Amino acid sequence: MISLSRRVLLALVVSTAATGFAAEPAPASAQVPELPPAALTDLWEPVPLVVSAPAVGVPSDAVVLFNGKNLDAWESVKGGPAPWKLENGVMLIAPKSGIIRTKAAFGSIQLHLEFRTPAEVKGDSQERGNSGIYFMGLYEVQILDSYNNPTYVNGQVGAVYKQHIPLVNPSRPPGEWQTYDIVFIAPRFSANGVIDVPARLTVFLNGVLVQHDVEVKGPTENRGYPAYKPHDAKLPISLQDHSNPIGFRNIWAREIKAPGEK
Repeated sequence: MISLSRRVLLALVVSTAATGFAAEPAPASAQVPELPPAALTDLWEPVPLVVSAPAVGVPSDAVVLFNGKNLDAWESVKGGPAPWKLENGVMLIAPKSGIIRTKAAFGSIQLHLEFRTPAEVKGDSQERGNSGIYFMGLYEVQILDSYNNPTYVNGQVGAVYKQHIPLVNPSRPPGEWQTYDIVFIAPRFSANGVIDVPARLTVFLNGVLVQHDVEVKGPTENRGYPAYKPHDAKLPISLQDHSNPIGFRNIWAREIKAPGEK
């Protein structure tokens, strides 16, 4: 005869085998908390500005800096009209004529620019297809013919000059048009002129990421090390004359603002 205690134990074993688990309540830690209504995390404002972005063309909120028709948006840093050439819709550096800059001033921007180094290769390293884009006239992203052209890597195309080496080198051959799409976040200074938030750059060359949100260490220096000095919140963009006949086309900029900022 089976004792009462053994009968209870046997019944428990049979019940567990039939259900596949012991009939025990789940611990409190495993219980899923009730989530709040989805509407509590819905945001309805500020509503982003509607911008048209044609497949071929310029965004509707962009400032056109060069469209092949004239150099009216530019001037010489020495004063007076931009001394570069306009040939067949291309803005062409007139070697040794000097740096040009935008008449308009900018802070944080998205910049689109297309450039072409000379098809006839002359020189090497930094003497081959050299120019540069200076944000606020101070912070340079390098232009160089870096197609099979060894040079110091923080000075090749796609570099934040003398500060950040590009992630990769997606250069096209000399004479072919190449495209920069650059996001520049302007630096911010405290009331006493000390750098509060350094500038930052994200750079795409020919559609390929070459700089990812890098911190700019200060104004570009060829010799020595960069150090911030206070300046205006908006300043012109400059293009460098490095004595090479670089061509430019389709240049436009969009000011970057936080959501709801006017």
